[in-house]
Amino acid sequence: MRPTLAMVNLFHDPDQLRAFARDHGFDGIEWSFQLDGLPRSPADQSRWVQQIHRLQPLAVRYHCPFSRMDLGDDDPDRAAVAVDVFRRIVRLVAKVGGGVLSIHIGLGQDSTEPLSWESTVNHLGDLVRFGARQRVRVCLENLAWGWTSRPNLFEKLVRMSGSWVTLDIGHARACECVQTGQYTVEDFVSPHPERVLGAHVYHEEIEGQGHTPPKTCDDIAERVDLLRRIDCPWWTLELHDLESLLLARNVVERCLQDGLETGGAPSGPAPVRTGGGAAP
Repeated sequence: MRPTLAMVNLFHDPDQLRAFARDHGFDGIEWSFQLDGLPRSPADQSRWVQQIHRLQPLAVRYHCPFSRMDLGDDDPDRAAVAVDVFRRIVRLVAKVGGGVLSIHIGLGQDSTEPLSWESTVNHLGDLVRFGARQRVRVCLENLAWGWTSRPNLFEKLVRMSGSWVTLDIGHARACECVQTGQYTVEDFVSPHPERVLGAHVYHEEIEGQGHTPPKTCDDIAERVDLLRRIDCPWWTLELHDLESLLLARNVVERCLQDGLETGGAPSGPAPVRTGGGAAP
């Protein structure tokens, strides 16, 4: 099955965004919200809904890359603010017919000390259930650092909260436990392949440069094969400048074509590894 290839919302104007995406062979948009630009008044919300409708016929999913805003903040007041913001966004997504929303735990933090494991699990589970009632599937994305960078803890968070999964293949490659060989990228998805609704696709994240595109299929071949094996239906090419985005688009297309010509990747995900530190 060919995945939906999506791009991020690089242009503010929805007509320009739709035209660029269609001209360059993208089938979808992953719309990243910005905290300082969230629609607040009913009029603002109506204008945002109209913007999203103007992206048709492209499919649209949603993303919350909010730094240091955590459902499991150890400060109850800060956690309550996060819960309120994420619920508002779920309601916004519901206004345009529902869909898929990716969120993070620990984004922008340099320690897990400000976070509560129990609060994280409880509030994430509540948000997942709230989303389900609004026809919004809430996905947890793995990061390059923190609890979600360790497959054993990521699996626990997904299982205990009932969340869905967005696999970021750049974060998975960069995390320490994969770099040291303690785990593999496959270990992020092998316990729950049926819960992986989408992926963020790029080569790697470099400090000071951000996300970098693959230059050849060899850069991402194993990770692309993994996405194909689990039938991941949605691939967002998470590049934030046009040159990198179009380079990644060409490489990913080549990888997909190579997979079709060679009959696809070996069947079956890798077994779950049991190494790693204890859960909180």
